[in-house]
Amino acid sequence: MINRKYTTQMDAAKQGISTPEMLAVANDENIKVEDLMALVAKGRIVIPSNINHKALKPVGVGEGLKTKINVNLGISKDSNDYAVEIAKAKKAIDLGVEGIMDLSNYGKTREFRTELIGFSSAMIGTVPVYDALGFYDKELKDIQAHEFLEVVEQHGKDGVDFVTIHAGINQYTAKTFINNPRLMNIVSRGGSLMFAWMRLNNRENPFFEYFDDLLDICAKYDMTLSLGDAMRPGGLADATDASQIQELLILGELTKRAWTKNVQVMIEGPGHMAIDEIEANVILEKKLCHGAPFYVLGPLVTDVAPGYDHITGAIGGAIAASKGADFLCYVTPAEHLRLPTLEDMVEGIMASKIAAHAGDIGKRVKNAKAWDNAMSHARQQLDWDKMFEYALDPEKARLYRQGTNPEDEKTCTMCGKMCAVRTLNKVLNGEDLNILRA
Repeated sequence: MINRKYTTQMDAAKQGISTPEMLAVANDENIKVEDLMALVAKGRIVIPSNINHKALKPVGVGEGLKTKINVNLGISKDSNDYAVEIAKAKKAIDLGVEGIMDLSNYGKTREFRTELIGFSSAMIGTVPVYDALGFYDKELKDIQAHEFLEVVEQHGKDGVDFVTIHAGINQYTAKTFINNPRLMNIVSRGGSLMFAWMRLNNRENPFFEYFDDLLDICAKYDMTLSLGDAMRPGGLADATDASQIQELLILGELTKRAWTKNVQVMIEGPGHMAIDEIEANVILEKKLCHGAPFYVLGPLVTDVAPGYDHITGAIGGAIAASKGADFLCYVTPAEHLRLPTLEDMVEGIMASKIAAHAGDIGKRVKNAKAWDNAMSHARQQLDWDKMFEYALDPEKARLYRQGTNPEDEKTCTMCGKMCAVRTLNKVLNGEDLNILRA
């Protein structure tokens, strides 16, 4: 253990100690460290930063901060090319993602995880229950309750910054689900595993039953607890139903218990959801979970767009972020179809970055709109180099521009000399328009 006067970022904040991580986040977000510290103490901002993650560039997630994005990757039995997933992680970091979730569930999961943590400046998340079957080489039914916690402990030792734990799907939530049938049942992988384990063993969910032991592990490594949405809707028909809300109520109670032990908490959210339900879901999470940061997958606003779900997710993500969601899990064109390729991942990242920034403008994050105003000024000046500089993806913008040959090099091949910006600039400067003449 590192010798310091606090256990977690929340513990430090409650004591009035400004940690190096807080100072870094305050500088990055251009806010006062005292204001940041107050929100960390209240649980409204988290700074996931395991004491064993040495390469980490700390970021804050929560109230008043820029919306962050997360990428999912990792090895599986059907796609277990270790090198490909490492390459994807490095590309994701180059593109500026703030979080990477290692969802590996087959083969050399620990070797992959430790290498990833060794070089990643982005915070690393995992879902320990995915790792349990391979870790013990046992069928799900045969895993003992305490063994689930031992996997969490190993992830903490390895330097994982946040862990998704499906503790809200207890026996009462399971009964609610059985009594309120769904079209898509349970689509959360971790949620389905915990539900199955409870049914097969006729036992309570170990993460719920031994929640205090789980909190002790998280506090030991300053590992943020991302309370998983086992009952998230996997189709529009199941959104905002009894099972989802019942789990959310339990997550709110677990959040308060975590805060008493100074464990930082994020709440995970849906899922698939009609566009007109998104705002209400953000409000519900913030109310029922006491302002804890909200981490959403999508939401995907329609079920019928396989191959284009990076778009359906970006639409929902932008709305969710504008209404107060804090962390967007990216969605790629491969969602529902396959493990994403590197190209799929890039498409998903860019769609999520657009959604996050659009959300920041909507919720008036400090200086968010200044970026757009700078781009507008460059466009007004027809300054293409500046436009590329301010572009979210400069490489793609330059590629589209290259190879075109407008008559006036200041314009583009869409409007040519009829460019509205060119026209106004010349007229207001008292110049000849010269639209038809060479």
